Amino acid sequence: MVNDDYSSDDDQVVPLIKVEVAYATPARQLIVPLEVPLGTTALETVKRSNIAAEFSEINIKKDPMGIFSKPLDGKGRPTPDEYAMCAGDRVEIYRPLIIDPKAARLDRAKVAKPVRKRK
Repeated sequence: MVNDDYSSDDDQVVPLIKVEVAYATPARQLIVPLEVPLGTTALETVKRSNIAAEFSEINIKKDPMGIFSKPLDGKGRPTPDEYAMCAGDRVEIYRPLIIDPKAARLDRAKVAKPVRKRK
């Protein structure tokens, strides 16, 4: 949603849009709502949110980001420093995986009871 408020940069009037920045750990989740000038990148939005001050493990330069679970990885979608935010967007900062999902499945399969085959 575009706000009727405006930001003034170099005598140009730029409308403000409402967006969110989200980060979660197993113990805590935080969603920071904020208003940014139209055309602000996802990376700049994360910086403006100051969410890294709340979570010491966030590394804005290295942690992957996405918009509503769609990665901004440069593979079919722009990178965080290229993606221009739209009204209502939520930037999500992703934590690194502790274990590869395939390896986790293999570990679970090793400890699972063997399944009997029916005759």
